[in-house]
This record gives sequence, structure tokens and C-alpha cells, in this order.
Amino acid sequence: MKNYDLIVIGTGSAMNLVSPYLQQNPSRKVAVIEKDDPGGICLTRGCIPTKILLYPAELVRVIEHTKQLGIDIEINNVNFPEIMARMRSLIDEDIENIRGGLSQTKNIDFYPTVAEFVAPYELKVGDEIITSKMIFLCTGSKPIIPPIVGLEEIGYHTSDTILHIKQLPESMIIIGGGYIAAEYGHFFSAMGSKVTIIGRNPQFLPQEEPEVSTLAKNELEKHMTIVTDHEAITAKIDGNFKKIIAKKRSNGELVSFSAEEVLIASGRGSNSDILHPEKAGIDSDEKGWIKVNEYLESSQPNIWAFGDANGSHLFKHVGNYESMVVFYNAILKNKVKVDYHAIPSAVFTYPEIARVGLREKEAIAEYGEDNIIIGYQKYEDTAKGMAMDVKDFFVKVVLDKNRRILGAHIIGPQASVLIQEIINLMYTPERSSNPISRGMHIHPALSEVVERAFGRLMRPKDFHALLEGIVHHH
Repeated sequence: MKNYDLIVIGTGSAMNLVSPYLQQNPSRKVAVIEKDDPGGICLTRGCIPTKILLYPAELVRVIEHTKQLGIDIEINNVNFPEIMARMRSLIDEDIENIRGGLSQTKNIDFYPTVAEFVAPYELKVGDEIITSKMIFLCTGSKPIIPPIVGLEEIGYHTSDTILHIKQLPESMIIIGGGYIAAEYGHFFSAMGSKVTIIGRNPQFLPQEEPEVSTLAKNELEKHMTIVTDHEAITAKIDGNFKKIIAKKRSNGELVSFSAEEVLIASGRGSNSDILHPEKAGIDSDEKGWIKVNEYLESSQPNIWAFGDANGSHLFKHVGNYESMVVFYNAILKNKVKVDYHAIPSAVFTYPEIARVGLREKEAIAEYGEDNIIIGYQKYEDTAKGMAMDVKDFFVKVVLDKNRRILGAHIIGPQASVLIQEIINLMYTPERSSNPISRGMHIHPALSEVVERAFGRLMRPKDFHALLEGIVHHH
């Protein structure tokens, strides 16, 4: 049995800790185990490859928009194989650099295989048993495959496999109504595929504010079909096409859709079953996520779970933040509690969507409607928004009556960038919106839309009356 000072399972955010751990004491020995390509889901098949693909998709939509500005540009060709090959070469280079680093570092033993617990603090890796008194579980997540009769027979893609396709499908059905479905729908439709999204939730992008989801759906439907409140139940081959039969959840009516390819994008689930955590006395919840306390320690002392492994927030930036918390708790032995009050996220569609903190409904449930104020500003009512000729996009902010920021929601160009000044204030002790109101914003820059949202505050019911008026006006 081989003994290590630290065993790390997964090469995503856990790798943030290996170098600082070894720098503290260069004689330490670390085992790093990875069953897939090294680099973690974000690099190998998640946020980074998809963003490399989504940038050309954004350019396609921007070029289409230029007609409204008096510029007539024609897109002669979208070279799909070249776009995919560029993404793969960029990603593969990073993967190989990480693999080389892991294989050649003196104090690291790299095990490119599956690990499973055989006892507390003991793991079977290939034919070996290894042990350590400190273990980091960063096992990532995997695509959830819904129980659709006949799905295995027709063949389908997931967000893991779709990155390897070389030819553009003429048509595609995407099953799922969240951000993965939205982003891939945006990408494939911009490339030239006929896309149909089938979501089981009545609301497209159910994590977003309803008014954000409604606008996103309206905008994306200019380029694809989006069907909500439908559950895909059966799949079959129909000539050269794959046919999906879906049931409308509100009335049971059956509808069928056909396309050349099917992409399953119905969320991600726990990967931890292959680890057999129960053999190590590590508790999981009913969905298989590793249970952790507020310090990110599992039920087995000195075994820590972070990133997707604990299932709290499946975002790379959360994994990176959690790795820092684990560094303080496990390595420096300082007690630091995890704090999720301002988790940001973005959906890189066209338009872009970004949010942080509480939604309006959550804020009202927590603080009471009388203690909540809403700020709202449309892009088109700023000089830069008018110059860009963008319609209906907006910034919405949720504050308490002391002007403390509770949440923010943006839909429109550069949403993921614009929201950052709000996020940073939410990490100050006061979480006050005053610096945004008092700070000079460059005129006429897009950031004025954020400043003005904080200057136009109203009660929730007045905000909804305003929205009603906008909808009726359209």
C-alpha cells in the first residue's frame, strides 16, 4: 500500500491547491487521480470549449444586426469544421500541457484511471491500493440522461460528446430548457442548423427572473423553435431522421419532432457513485452529491468535497472559490465558512444574460415585500444603447429599503461584464449601492445602464405595473 500526504481526485479546481500545498513542504507526496482528460470539466468539455464556439456565433448575430445600422454585410460562408477544429486544437494543447505537468512533477504521482474507496482513507487505483489522511474529492459531474423510451436505440449526443462532431447537422433537437440547451441552441442555429429546444419546465431558463426568460425566449425564437412545458417520452428512427415524441405536461397532448441529431442537455448529475463513498463512511444525499458542512468537509474528517462534487453550485468560479475555502480549512487549519450569498452566473446566448444573488421572489420571501425595492433601466434609454439600436434589453436590481444590494439581473449586450461592478459591491461588508450612484460613469458608455437602474427605484408592485404597460405597448 502506498502512503501519500494528500490524495486529489479530479483535476479541475482541486489543482489550485496542489502547488501551494507542495510549496509549504517540498518533501510531501501527492497522488492526483483523473479518469478523463486532465483539466477538469470546464476546460475539457464545459465552459471554455463552449465559449470558444459561442464567440463566432455571437459574431454571426452581430453581423446580422448591422443591417439596422445601415451597413450591409453578407456572410458568405460559416466554416463549421474549421470552427470546431480551432476549438479542439486550443483545448487539446491545454490538456496536453496539464498532462505533461502532472506526469513530470517530482512530488506528484499521476494516476490516469478510475479510483474507488475500499475503506476509509483507502482507495483502489488500477491494481494498487493507496492511502492518505487527507483527501480532496473533486469528481465533477456528468450529463443526466432522462428516461426516454428508445433513446439508446436512436443514438444521441450530450454536452460531453457534441464537441467532437465535425460536420454541422442540418437539424437538431435539444432536450432541456436550461442554460446548456440555450447556449447550444444559440450556437447551432447561428452555424446554420434548424434547432428545436424541448424543455419540460413551463419557463424557459427556469433559473432566471420570469421577465428575463420571456425576453430571452422571444429573442432566441427569431432563430429557433423553443417548446416549453413538454416532456420528451419516446424516441424512434424515422427514415433518415430521429423522431422525439413529447407530452405537453399541462394537458397530456402528444407532439412529435424530427431532426438529424438529438442533443440531451437536461442538466448534470453526481459522478460520485463510481467512487463508492459509502465504503469510506462518506455521506451522500439522495441525488448522490457528497454531503459537506459549512467548511466543505465531508462526514469523514479530513476528506473534503468541492466543485461539482458537493452539488451546491455547478460553476467553475464557484469551484475556484471553494478551493480557496478548502485551502484555508484543510491546509492552513483556519476555520473559514463557505459563503454563497452572491453567486454570479451568465448565459452566453445572444442576448447575453447575467445574474447574481437573489431573485425578486426570493428577496420578498426573505425580507417581506414592504422591505424590497426594485431598480430598472432599459438599454435603449441610454445614449450607448440607443447608438447600438438595441431594444427591450434591461438591467433589474433588487435592493432592501436601506439600499443594500440583494441581487441583480441583466439581459443584453455585455451583461456578464456589466454585472461585475454590482458583484464586487456585494462582497463588501455593507453591500451598499451608494458607490454605483456616486461613482462617475463614463458617458456615453454602456455602464450607464447599471448606474441608472440604481437611480430609478420603485416598489415591486409599481415595477410589475410598469412591465405590464411595456407588454401592452408591444
